[in-house]
Amino acid sequence: MNSRLRSIIRKEFIQIVRDKRALAIILIIPIMQLFLLGYAATNDVRNIPLAVYDQCRCAESRALLDAYRAADYFRLAYSVSSEDEIQLLIEQGKARAAIIIPPDYNTRLAKGDAQAAFILDGSDPTSASTAYSAAILIGQSQATKLMVEKLQRTGLNIDKLQPPLEIRTQVWYNPDLVSNYFMIPGVIGMILFAITSILTATSVVRERERGTIEQLIVTPIRPWELVVGKVLPYVILAFINTFEVLAIGYLWFGVPIRGSLGLIIGASGLLLLSGLGIGLFASTMANTQQEAMLTVWMTLLPSIFLSGFFFPLEAMPAVLRWISNIIPLRYYLVIIRSVMLKGSSLESVWKECLALLVFGTLILLFASLRFRKRLD
Repeated sequence: MNSRLRSIIRKEFIQIVRDKRALAIILIIPIMQLFLLGYAATNDVRNIPLAVYDQCRCAESRALLDAYRAADYFRLAYSVSSEDEIQLLIEQGKARAAIIIPPDYNTRLAKGDAQAAFILDGSDPTSASTAYSAAILIGQSQATKLMVEKLQRTGLNIDKLQPPLEIRTQVWYNPDLVSNYFMIPGVIGMILFAITSILTATSVVRERERGTIEQLIVTPIRPWELVVGKVLPYVILAFINTFEVLAIGYLWFGVPIRGSLGLIIGASGLLLLSGLGIGLFASTMANTQQEAMLTVWMTLLPSIFLSGFFFPLEAMPAVLRWISNIIPLRYYLVIIRSVMLKGSSLESVWKECLALLVFGTLILLFASLRFRKRLD
């Protein structure tokens, strides 16, 4: 490393350290994002407030309600005396579901044709679909339990009654289906991609705003030395953020790291190439830091939504799936989730690593050439 490059890197680090607020934001925002997304961005639906209209008020109806109370999907929040109250609670958003037990529930249950109505608020499809599945499952479980009790009272040997088909399910890598295991590795990719591109773009444009870029141009510093000197400090900060998120995800949220930590760091470095290239390219198009940030966000939003960070790619239309193939973050998320959760090796994710390397090299090369022309 020659003295000119060391001078640029030293200058950039001094500028970062002097701006205490910006440095604090760089180090604290990833932690805030991790906690917010780790706790808030979850597909696990629990404690859905349930309104109960029990017109029977018998031992049988209480047994049915106990079955719903025992499951942590529902919380028996309201006891009402009319269907109008149910409608009002759901309209106000206080209750997300309701169960209506008819007055002849116990007598019809003895005959074997009892029914109970279950109402769901479909304005939130995610919660409604989970609540729908849970309501059916709990109802079927209670019906099976009642059937077994009835057969036992008749003196039949229950052990000889076997279902004709049994499906035994196994969940690998995440047996409890904890959504944090899926979300937190994605946060690492989003932080790396966003921070490197935004900080790189704004740091170069800041020189142009202050008029110091002209002073750098007339010095003996070569264009590539200026580029490397400007971006290298932010690469180091990005890796610090990566270790922060990995440590908190592992120690606080309990997300396992079953694969090679070196492979995670290597893949992160490949993703940084794309982030740096996008930030550098944005700096050649913008004259102010606000313009640079807006330019970067034009690439960040599609990357976040079309990379599989929030939504599965398989559920998207074919056109969007095709567009996602040119988004580097998509490949990184496959790598880090596979390595952290499945313990995958390079042999399993080499195609995604190669794609990251190709995209990162091309983006950074194009941005560097354009940046050099702007300096000339």
